[in-house]
Amino acid sequence: MSASPSLQPKARALVEALPWLARHHGKTVVIKFGGNAMVDDDLKAAFAMDILYLRHAGLRPVVVHGGGPQISAQLERLGLESRFESGLRVTTDETMEVVRMVLAGQVQRELVGLLNAHGPHAVGLTGEDARLMTAAKRYAEKDGKPVDIGRVGEVAQVDAGIVQELIDNGRIPVVSSIARPEDAKDAAEGGVFNVNADTAAAALAAALGAEMLLVLTDVEGLYANWPHSKEVIPRLTTTELAGLLPGLASGMIPKMEGCLHAVTNGVGSARVIDGRVKHSILLQLFTDDGVGTVVVPDDEAGVEGATA
Repeated sequence: MSASPSLQPKARALVEALPWLARHHGKTVVIKFGGNAMVDDDLKAAFAMDILYLRHAGLRPVVVHGGGPQISAQLERLGLESRFESGLRVTTDETMEVVRMVLAGQVQRELVGLLNAHGPHAVGLTGEDARLMTAAKRYAEKDGKPVDIGRVGEVAQVDAGIVQELIDNGRIPVVSSIARPEDAKDAAEGGVFNVNADTAAAALAAALGAEMLLVLTDVEGLYANWPHSKEVIPRLTTTELAGLLPGLASGMIPKMEGCLHAVTNGVGSARVIDGRVKHSILLQLFTDDGVGTVVVPDDEAGVEGATA
């Protein structure tokens, strides 16, 4: 009795995944969850299933999330303005209260709930917990001059011990991008910083010595000549990326700065992928059809298979 022809594509997909399963088994992968995938129910559900698949396939996933769309929506409901400088949200003390509430109280809880619907896997925490992340005040830059954007932080130090313990215990850490101030006086007064989630994910990936950083966004990758072309640059070395950074669109700068930081600090590779595509993470890790822009160390320039 022969198998139904409709089953053959499934069998081919499973066979194709085998070498990638072997390659990534036991490795830590940090995934920055963002963009449209955070507000579309079908994409959220697909993302959660992808993360659970990674865990059951023997990988060690860590999720870092922001919540830009949800924060903007909540600020609008409260009659507060959303402003950005150089791709970073201007964060007043009042705005910071909303950021903290949305990230730790809404976005994180929903994502943890989706993951834990299939077992006790996910644990939510913020950069404040166990001093996971401390941050120094960050300034935007406009016309070559620093611009004060309020309670926005640049990651100063990462103590990844609590995350590593969760990973070692088979859990999936889900981290909100909030950090304690590095300055002791500011910390004692209860202040916290809003940290760009791309930046936080890159810093955590480096601290964990992750194999890969995946950044989900609302574009196919880094475009070669935006906005005049939608040709995606498939692969860049750290030196090539550093040369491109000053000319990038403001929204892509934190993402590509994060990729550069991660790979420069020991992460095997970093990739920007399209989070609008269902199961883009699985397509990236377990098939030959992964797309997006991958950043690799300079010494892997031209190395076959370095983009996997």
